[in-house]
Order: sequence, then C-alpha cells, then structure tokens
Amino acid sequence: MNPYWNPLLHDLAPYTPGEQPKQSGLIKLNTNENPYGPSPRVSAAMQAELSTSLRLYPDPNSQKLKEAIVHYYRAFKLRPNQVFVGNGSDEVLAHAFYALLGHSGPVLMPDISYSFYPVWCALYGIDYEPVPLDQHFQINLRDYYRPCGGIIFANPNAPTGGLLGLSLIAQLLEANPHSLLVLDEAYIDFGGKTACALINQYPNLLVVQTLSKSRALAGLRVGFALGHPELIEALERVKNSFNSYPLDRLASAGAIASFEDEEYFAQNCAKIVQSRKLLSQGLSGLGFRVLPSAANFVFATHPRRDAAWLAGWLREQGILVRHFKQPRIEQFLRISIGTPDQQQALITALASLPD
Repeated sequence: MNPYWNPLLHDLAPYTPGEQPKQSGLIKLNTNENPYGPSPRVSAAMQAELSTSLRLYPDPNSQKLKEAIVHYYRAFKLRPNQVFVGNGSDEVLAHAFYALLGHSGPVLMPDISYSFYPVWCALYGIDYEPVPLDQHFQINLRDYYRPCGGIIFANPNAPTGGLLGLSLIAQLLEANPHSLLVLDEAYIDFGGKTACALINQYPNLLVVQTLSKSRALAGLRVGFALGHPELIEALERVKNSFNSYPLDRLASAGAIASFEDEEYFAQNCAKIVQSRKLLSQGLSGLGFRVLPSAANFVFATHPRRDAAWLAGWLREQGILVRHFKQPRIEQFLRISIGTPDQQQALITALASLPD
C-alpha cells in the first residue's frame, strides 16, 4: 500500500475501455466506433483553425458550439443556457454524478448498462442500487417508481441495444417528479427519438449525448448535456472548479462543423441502420440469438458456442468483438456495426467455425 495514495484508490476498480490494438490489419468491431469518417467539413474547419489563434486560450464557455447545438435541435426551442459541453460524454456524465446524483438516496441504474456508472459512484462515494433488467434484457420502468437519489441509464441501453420510447420516458418523469433522470443518449441517433423534446416540460431531466458514435468523432472527445438551466448551472460550477477549458479550439471547430452538415449526418446514420439489419440477419442465419438493437451494435449469443471462446477465436482470425465477463451476459458478444466488407468478413469467419 503506497503511503501517498488516497485510501479510496485501493478499493477502486477503474472502468476498462474496449481494446485499442497496436497491431494493424485487424477488423475492429469491439468499441462501437463509426466505420465511416466524419463530415468533410470537420477537417476543413479544423484546418482553418490552425493559425496563430492556437496561442490563445479557447472560449471557456464554448458559446459558438452551444449555439450550434441549439440550432440543430431548433425544433425543441432550447436556449444556449440549457447546454453544457465537455471533453467527451464521459466527462459530462462524471460531472453530473458529482453535482446532481446521490445526494438524497441511492442512485438507481440497470444491473446491465454502461459499466462506467458504478465506477463514478465508487469514485465519489455515492450509494447506488442496480435494478435488474427483465428476462428479455429490457428496462422495467415500474422498478424505478420510488424515491431515490436519481436515476441513470443509457437509451438505447448498452450493451444490450434496447430502446425506450418517449412516452415511457415521460411516464417515468411523471412518476418521479422529485428525482433527477439522467438519460445517456450516446446511441440515440441510430434508431430512437431523443428525449430533448421533453426537456422544457420536465425540469428533472438531463439528456447527455456524444459526438463519438453517430458523428464519427470518437478521437475528438466532445460531449454535451441538455436540460433545465439550473441543472446546467450545476455542471458549469463543477467544470469551472475542475478545468475551465475542457474543449480546445480544434475540437470546438470540428464539432460545430459536424452539427452544420445535417445531410451528411443523416446519410451516415441511415447506412449504419441498414448495415445493422443485414448483420442481424446474417448472425441469425448462423444460429445466433440477436437482441433487438437501436444502437450501432448488436448483442448476440450462440446456443452451442461459449462467448469467451468465440471472442478469442475471432481474434485469431483478425476480428475484434467485445465480450463482457459479467453475470447474465457472459454468453453474449457485443458486435459493432462495421462497413459491409468488415461485416461480410465476420459472417464468413463465423460460417467456418470448427466443429
């Protein structure tokens, strides 16, 4: 035990991200990265920012980016003071845990969801209660109709891909008017309707999104939250007590350009949705059970093949998928949507499994 460590660190189990291999030539279907590049406008905007302006600090408020987000969601009549931006949605969520969750009881979250949620609870000393998904790996909202210190889940859920519609989200908000709901919409653009439509009606809703998935900017690290101005103010207070400049000039320029190219964004998402359908059909044809997914991945299990063995065997074939050593889902693989060629390589490999 190192005497300089905070004692909390000895029992802290950090989040484990998906593997980012150093060897080239692998087909990466393990980290839900977008198989297509971002809008060409992104690189052009970032190139334009490469000037003497880099000697200056960026805008600590990222006002132009907030305005671009508000414009993109103009149908919902939001204002810039209802937007918070940060260094990826992980930072945004971390600030939300610290500022807004767990102060009046345990935080409720699905037992199978984004595995970073319990890590933040441990880091900040927040009590939480895992709420089991049902036998179909779906969220049963009635399990959340009770007093608590807040609710958080991903919609679509990760790693299962299940989606809750807006009417059900509204029912949950109505049933828990004194509890904050943090809705992690990292994958919403691949098959759902954002709950941003509910923000002006429910002050207990915080919607968090990322540019890493649907906007193909995982390497840029930009995330944001939308909610009541007082919720946003709480996040700003934490941010400005931690890092006043979480987004650099290049990240802001690229993010703004991405929001401005709405046509490219819609086409990109449509291609992934179509590929998801084809991948699900291909896996089902090989005997896999594939859960319904509204994300840019599928969650699949085979009745006669061990999932950990399958993940290892696929790696030997040069294909990476994600396996979780977690109760209830240890026999599932999460497979990111790739290009048509990548998906065909996966199906071809699985069709040649040894007896």
